[in-house]
Amino acid sequence: MISCKTLIHHTKKAYQRFVAKDPREGPVSFQLSANNPAELAVATKIVTDCGANMIDLNCGCPVKKIRSKGVGSSLLLDAAKIYQLILAMKQNTSVPVSIKIRVEGDSSEKFMAPLAQAVSDAGADFLVVHGRHWTEKYDVPCRHDQIQYFVEQLKIPVIGNGDVACLASLDKMLATGCAGVMIGRAGVGQPWLIRKLIAEKRQENFTPPSFAQIGEIFIEHVHLLTDLFKNEKFALIQVRKLAKYYARGRTDWLQFYTATNTCDNLADFTKICQDYFH
Repeated sequence: MISCKTLIHHTKKAYQRFVAKDPREGPVSFQLSANNPAELAVATKIVTDCGANMIDLNCGCPVKKIRSKGVGSSLLLDAAKIYQLILAMKQNTSVPVSIKIRVEGDSSEKFMAPLAQAVSDAGADFLVVHGRHWTEKYDVPCRHDQIQYFVEQLKIPVIGNGDVACLASLDKMLATGCAGVMIGRAGVGQPWLIRKLIAEKRQENFTPPSFAQIGEIFIEHVHLLTDLFKNEKFALIQVRKLAKYYARGRTDWLQFYTATNTCDNLADFTKICQDYFH
């Protein structure tokens, strides 16, 4: 997620890490954060020029500091504003435009019907729905029925998001009638997950990487981040939180996490990973 203000008021060098696109990457969607249509229009042009293949408007972030700025999930109760924001995007790019939202859950907030209408009227190309209310934590199951509401109300593709981590959960999400699935948390530390699920869905064989290979992937991840940030220490700070995910399923993950969390140079970090995964 990139703040429109960051794109507009900073030099490209300052926000380069947010818009960098590797030549080997396939379609890349840039997600913007905004509540001002004029600013969003300018930011949309910027990321289009940076090579965005799709542009998404974040209307789902539940973080307090994001909501306090009038963006993210705070927009859900203002369908008219969301309509204006989508129009600003559509009028300033030739690539598909989407919006990511959350659902009402059990709250007293009743925004789903006016929101569906606004998304349709503004001409969004597709909609991404996370099946939780913005106040709900991950221990609350995804509300597939409320994702299905948007599937039934809209003629554009609806992408379901929430709790997809295995073939059974994928099938449960697809049973809503959604056109596709977005995977978030489950893919952290296992970037091969999408390929695995596609293979299982097609009843094809899939060989997951060995533990040693996972270590090699993690090391490559760290080195690529270092190249991107051009700052070794900053890259290591960013990657520390990923260690527990790459070590998921291991009983000794905490030891590994602690070791990486106190490491402050790339050579030592690489050695710690090599020793642990091999």
